[in-house]
Amino acid sequence: MKNYLISVCWVILLLFGGCQAKKDSIHIATKPMTEQFILGEMLRLLIEENTDLKVIVTKGIGGGTSIIHPAMLKGKFDLYPEYTGTGWLMVLKKDSLPPAQELYEQLQEEYLQKYGLSWIAPYGFNNAYGLAVNEEQARTYGLHKISDLTRYPEEFTFGAEYDFFEREDGYPALCRCYDLTFKNNRDMDIGLKYEAIKSGKVDVMNIFTTDGQLTHANLRILEDDKHFFPSYYCATVVRTSVLEEHPELKKALEKMDGILTDNEMAELNYQVDIEGQTEQEVARNFLVKKGKLEREMINDR
Repeated sequence: MKNYLISVCWVILLLFGGCQAKKDSIHIATKPMTEQFILGEMLRLLIEENTDLKVIVTKGIGGGTSIIHPAMLKGKFDLYPEYTGTGWLMVLKKDSLPPAQELYEQLQEEYLQKYGLSWIAPYGFNNAYGLAVNEEQARTYGLHKISDLTRYPEEFTFGAEYDFFEREDGYPALCRCYDLTFKNNRDMDIGLKYEAIKSGKVDVMNIFTTDGQLTHANLRILEDDKHFFPSYYCATVVRTSVLEEHPELKKALEKMDGILTDNEMAELNYQVDIEGQTEQEVARNFLVKKGKLEREMINDR
């Protein structure tokens, strides 16, 4: 009888312990890109440093928002870094884009009402599309904004990845908006664009404003003077029920508020993509530098 009672106690403890482990764990999802890996590590470090919660990070989910968002609604993930333009256009299926602050406020309201999700603490940077030209060529032709390209019709070769040419809101819409015509178009792999513009195979190319290679490429980003490209400010999307269950989580996530500029995010991407540092060490070093971690953690995976 004594052994039976001990066995029953162990079963109860195991079941209770298993529930606690699940309850006290936060599951972060990230999209398949270096920037997201770094941000996921920052969130993990801040949560584990400032709460008693354990964090599980699932890196590089193929399909990005199209897979992560439904999984969030099913409770498979608790939070992830998301971009305002993606939430607005892809999730809420909106067409017109309001100013950045108004867009963010509407995202907060509609995500909460429709999905029970909260947007928290925009990180500060805007990973938007842009157009870039070689700095020397920009000086030669006096190129400062996208509209300046219209002074040289069929003079330049434009380069971009296949997806940008095919999207209706990509190359076709850009040319209509700015009345642009190019000498040639080059469809190329996203990883080869910087080498192509360096070697002169293309003169103008689309970029993301936080591309790692951008910080050391001697390029000029042209001003989007007609505001064609949507804003893609990044923030944390988290299940509201998780915030209610763990009020301490919000304070940890709010430490990301305004922490990164476009250039800083690009530099962190460069450190991983080009210099070969791990996203864990890059994330940790940055948070320590910003005074967001009280101590350097030694349990990085």
